[in-house]
Amino acid sequence: MTADAAAMEQGKILVGTASWSDPGFIERWYPKGLPAGERLPWYAQQFEMVEVNATFYSVPDPRMVERWCHSTPDDFVFNVKLHQLLSRHATPAKLLPPAWQREVETDGKGKVRLTPEIEEGVAQAFLRGIEMLRARGKLGALLLQLSPAFSPRKHSLEELQPLLELLSGYRVALEFRNRNWAEGEQLQALLEFLHSHSAALVSVDAPAENHFTIMPSKLDEITNPSLAYLRLHGRDAKAYTTGKTVAARFNYDYTDEEIDEVAQRTRELAQRATEVHVVFNNNALDYAPHAALRLRKALGQIAQAPPRQAQLF
Repeated sequence: MTADAAAMEQGKILVGTASWSDPGFIERWYPKGLPAGERLPWYAQQFEMVEVNATFYSVPDPRMVERWCHSTPDDFVFNVKLHQLLSRHATPAKLLPPAWQREVETDGKGKVRLTPEIEEGVAQAFLRGIEMLRARGKLGALLLQLSPAFSPRKHSLEELQPLLELLSGYRVALEFRNRNWAEGEQLQALLEFLHSHSAALVSVDAPAENHFTIMPSKLDEITNPSLAYLRLHGRDAKAYTTGKTVAARFNYDYTDEEIDEVAQRTRELAQRATEVHVVFNNNALDYAPHAALRLRKALGQIAQAPPRQAQLF
């Protein structure tokens, strides 16, 4: 098979970042003085996909989603992170839709007690909020980023079944953040469960550290052949395990050699999945967008990655 024929058989590769409005992006990556309302359109000139992080903290407002649609080209793709309550994170009641804030019970720390009724209600409200993305063909996947506390010692995969059934009409990717799900016989059970629900297992690029919150890198199992999902968190183990903020945990600037490694891994995933979504989550400073642009260059999607702001001013 020729190189051109092999390339034709590869799945589509979309590259982007986790969020488009992190403080470091604004300070160091966007053109100086760019108005807030023009950031997403400018981002969409550089990338074909973004992962929405704000929806982890609040159910999306349809009017906001409409603005996203109008601000981006017709073929631009949004991957949307599901609300933190759905991903089993401790959630204050104030982060729920107003109608549900009055209905929930909370524990002694003010965190919501998750029930099947609340889960379904929040999920349905969430899906209503992003309906325009789906209607316009701009919805890539829903990302369920599970809490590290969701472990096989205290939880079962079947707990996720009602939610996955609610989301069965959508492409869903699950990122596990407790390494015990990938150990021994538990891994095979995990893969079978995801395959049975046509859900994608999120692969990660992460520190080479045997820590319970770090999933193993190179775990590239395809559980839904329509989607492979790779998230890049950086490779600094100390930062990942001790950082007090998101920026501190994922404070890592990929080298060009590491970007070449990621490009090869991405191509291999694209041999086995119809689409590959690669999301840089190393959101300290301007590291993520510049890594993502260098990956696009390494994949031959763009001719040249633009220089950094520091080189311009």
